[in-house]
Amino acid sequence: MMTSRSPFRFALAPLALVAAVPVLAQGAGIEAALESGVVGEQSDGYLGFVRAPSPELRAEVEAINIKRREGYTQVAQARNVPIEAFAASIGCKTLSNLRAGRAYSVARGVWSTRTGAPVTLPSQCGG
Repeated sequence: MMTSRSPFRFALAPLALVAAVPVLAQGAGIEAALESGVVGEQSDGYLGFVRAPSPELRAEVEAINIKRREGYTQVAQARNVPIEAFAASIGCKTLSNLRAGRAYSVARGVWSTRTGAPVTLPSQCGG
């Protein structure tokens, strides 16, 4: 039987979990790619490609996503929650705080650019 509770919502409640993930330094290449809209944030907690990246940028994004996954895994295991649910809770928080002009995706492969209005979050974020 399906309930109205999303498996992701339980991971959203404790904001301390969000603070527990280490902040990752992003190089100038990633920052430029985020600013230009080649790379964007996804609701699953990882960076994604809005447009085809250079091989160097692809490698840099993949390295950041690996580090994000490592951080998510450590916290999720410590809190005994599924890694994907915890990663998505971080994705929801990231999209909520996304700067105007940045690209984001709430549905795989569908990209938007943040305007001055709040991002319409997916249902897993409680939106």
